Amino acid sequence: MSRVCGKAFSQSGDLNTHTRVHTGDKPYKCSLCDKCFSSSSNLQLHKRRVHSNRRPYHCPYCGKLIKTNIELKHHVRIHTDAKPYSCRHCSVCFRRLIQLQVHLLKSHNEGTWFTCDICQQQFITRDNLKQHSLRRHEGVKPYVCSECLKRYFTSTELRLHHLVHSDIKRFCCTLCDKSFKQPQTVVSHFKRCSDNLGLNNVFNLVHTGH
Repeated sequence: MSRVCGKAFSQSGDLNTHTRVHTGDKPYKCSLCDKCFSSSSNLQLHKRRVHSNRRPYHCPYCGKLIKTNIELKHHVRIHTDAKPYSCRHCSVCFRRLIQLQVHLLKSHNEGTWFTCDICQQQFITRDNLKQHSLRRHEGVKPYVCSECLKRYFTSTELRLHHLVHSDIKRFCCTLCDKSFKQPQTVVSHFKRCSDNLGLNNVFNLVHTGH
C-alpha cells in the first residue's frame, strides 16, 4: 500500500511503479531522445508511438494503418463524426480534448498559455513547450528512420523522408507527367520544365499584362 495516497497493489513491482507518481522519479530513459519515463511499459509505448514505423492498428472504415489504439479511436471519430468534448460556455463540440483546450484559451480566455522564452511561440501544454524547446532550440531530433538512421524534428518530416526508401512517386509534374518521390524535387523539376518549354516568358506576359 502506498504510504502517500493509501492505494493498494497486489504486487510490489506495481507499488514501486506507482510510488514514482509521487516522487517524480523517471529512471527509464529513451535511447533515441532525452525523454524519461517512470515505467518500462511507458518507455516502450513511447518508442512505438514516436520512433517506430510499426502500425498494428487499422481503421475499419478506410483501412488506414495507425500506431496506437488511442490514435485509432481519435481517427475513427472522423468517420463517425463523434465529438465527445463540449464547451461549457458555448456548447461547441470537438473530437479531441486538445481541440477543446485550444478553444477555451482562444475563445473564452480560460486556461494558461505556455510561452517559449526564446521565440515567444505559445503552447497549450507544458509538455508541448518542452518538446518545442528540445527540438527547435536544443537540436534534439527524436524521429529516426529505421532504414538509414537519419533523424528528424517531427513525424511529418520523417514520413516524407520514408518516401526516399519506397518506390511510390506521389508527386507529379503537371507539364510532363513525370513523377517524383519528394515534393521539393517536383518543384525544382517544374521550374526546369517550364524553362525548357519556354513557359516562363508566357507567365511573365500574363502577369505584366502585355
